[in-house]
Amino acid sequence: MNPEKQNIAQFKSLVKRLAYLFTTIIFIVMVLFLFLFFNSSVISLFQNSGPDLDSLYVEAEKKVLLQNEMAKVWRPADINLITDATLKQEVEYGKDLIAHTAKYLGPNGSVKQISNGMNCNNCHLDAGTKVWGNNYGSVYSMYPKMRSRSGQVENLYKRVNDCMERSLNGQHLKEDDREMKAMIAYIEYIGSNVPKGQKAHASGIYDLEYLDRAADPGKGRTLYDAKCASCHQVNGQGILAADKKEYTYPPLWGANSYNSGAGLFRISRFAGYIKYNMPLGATYENPQLSDEESWDIAAYVESLDRPSKDLSKDWPKIAKKPIDHPFGPYADSFSETQHKYGPFKPIKKEKKKMEEAEEKLKSKT
Repeated sequence: MNPEKQNIAQFKSLVKRLAYLFTTIIFIVMVLFLFLFFNSSVISLFQNSGPDLDSLYVEAEKKVLLQNEMAKVWRPADINLITDATLKQEVEYGKDLIAHTAKYLGPNGSVKQISNGMNCNNCHLDAGTKVWGNNYGSVYSMYPKMRSRSGQVENLYKRVNDCMERSLNGQHLKEDDREMKAMIAYIEYIGSNVPKGQKAHASGIYDLEYLDRAADPGKGRTLYDAKCASCHQVNGQGILAADKKEYTYPPLWGANSYNSGAGLFRISRFAGYIKYNMPLGATYENPQLSDEESWDIAAYVESLDRPSKDLSKDWPKIAKKPIDHPFGPYADSFSETQHKYGPFKPIKKEKKKMEEAEEKLKSKT
């Protein structure tokens, strides 16, 4: 082929390629235009107002914060990693005692009959391991410790027996009882991954913000009937399991519930417990109740009759009583009713003033 014809052939080939390229570009542009024009979800992104976009950003930020929070929460040490067969057996027995206390120590218990039929698990969910479920994450790391309620340094034996005598409205176990040793072994092992003197993240019960009003038992009753009665029953007496040894759903008041000395009889404790654990299926990631609903349900439950306990030796220094301790005497002039139901912010403010005054007095002496 002569050079002239070769140049013409190359030119035609180049023109053809450019035509193909141009056609392809036009096609891509048209497809993108049609996609943007007809896809309502994409168009809505451009048409959304500023506040709507802001809400999307806020929700995304909340999700990230929650994920970061959950990454830090305490998880129990794995029982399956125990290599000592004797220790593992004891720890597993301790876990079963926590989960099914009444089977061993309830009214029809196989070991002793010294409690009301509730399980430790009814207050310490998932055998004391649930996030903000009144878990045991900080128990081993913080005990022995000084407790203002007794005015003494308490060890784990004392702490477990407090639950036996108050939450389970029963009798104490001896320090050398096999059941006491097993429960202690379980609590110590699952919390052994928390350094001594430090608190585990998301352990115990979540502290809800105080309301600007008193918690309302009347509102709480309506909410209870709608959200709680299907499990705990309208009369609050719970549902016994088929074996009649323990409760599938525990009683919240009445003769078989926790007594007036239990920690959950303080409304702030019970409200915080409700918030991230009730109704059944609620979690810290997916709560089902608002703060106000939690406070009001707690107020209703705590307004009803339950076994009493002699508390005359509790809080030897009355100024150390919690703001929501439901029984006097108090170091301030607020009523017993306000201490039980609130509003708590004025009491908190007064308590802070008293503590500051005490500190000033100490600094002068």
